[in-house]
Amino acid sequence: MNMARTAVAATALGLSLSAMAYEPANKVECIAPADPGGGWDFTCRSVGKLLSELDYVPGNVQTLNMAGAGGGVAFAHTVSKRDGDENVIVAASTATTTRLAQGQFPGMNADMVNWVGALGADYGVIAVGQDSPYQNLNDLMDALKSDPRSVKFAGGSANGGWDHLKVLIAARAAGVQNLPRIPYLSLNNGGEAMTMVVGGHVDAFTGDISEVKGFMESGDLRVLAVLSEQRLPGEFADIPTAREQGIDAVGPNWRGFYMPADISPEAKQWWIKHLDDLYASDEWKSVMRSNGLMPFHKTGPEFESFVKQQINDISQLSKEIGLTR
Repeated sequence: MNMARTAVAATALGLSLSAMAYEPANKVECIAPADPGGGWDFTCRSVGKLLSELDYVPGNVQTLNMAGAGGGVAFAHTVSKRDGDENVIVAASTATTTRLAQGQFPGMNADMVNWVGALGADYGVIAVGQDSPYQNLNDLMDALKSDPRSVKFAGGSANGGWDHLKVLIAARAAGVQNLPRIPYLSLNNGGEAMTMVVGGHVDAFTGDISEVKGFMESGDLRVLAVLSEQRLPGEFADIPTAREQGIDAVGPNWRGFYMPADISPEAKQWWIKHLDDLYASDEWKSVMRSNGLMPFHKTGPEFESFVKQQINDISQLSKEIGLTR
């Protein structure tokens, strides 16, 4: 009897230890919710490469491109087909939270997945041409307060997309009224939008810091503010934040991941820890420098809270300007 009890106890202990321990399987996948090229594909491939090279996972991480519905196809696949799968991560960004906030993933919400972490960001900027009368962000916002239609913006996202919303986030924080009246010209990409500003066809550019580098170096654009919590490092250190100018506006286009629901706490914690380790590595710092990513790191509960707050803020703003009900 004692031997039988010992065997049962040993079996139970073994099961308990196996439940506590998680190690990724030989096949780890990263779903990029778009075709090859672009931000989500870059996130999967660059992070997957380092996960393998740093021996965090066995073998190579396979990137699975799953385009459609602005990330909605991948989100639906994760919710309906990958429930409990502890060996898959999905690339996400502020575009993901924007579409969730605006109800573009019908029948789905942020609580249907696990938000594990972000490993960098491309921060929003507001810039003007070199001959613009607006010398700082407050000058531009004062003009909008006097007449919301007095400053015309251009960006590379659709109406209601992230480039458009960044202007509205800053304007609302500055106390501008009648946000829907602020003119916004949607173009195919940031390059086209900056060309319109440089050519004097529109007054200001709204986009990301990585897009303006060349136009800054040539002197064609002046960046009035970066929408970051603190000044950015390196060559961007001279650009003031909106917060420095008394306007509490932050707009990171973060790069990170979510995972399926119903994974074990041990698996989720493993991924959080190893994303933390990867972010701290010299190898990832080199990737960030080479690709214009700025410091931005949140994982676990802090990241989940950030995502939900961002969705709530974008949802309220989208309703305010009449994009959603």
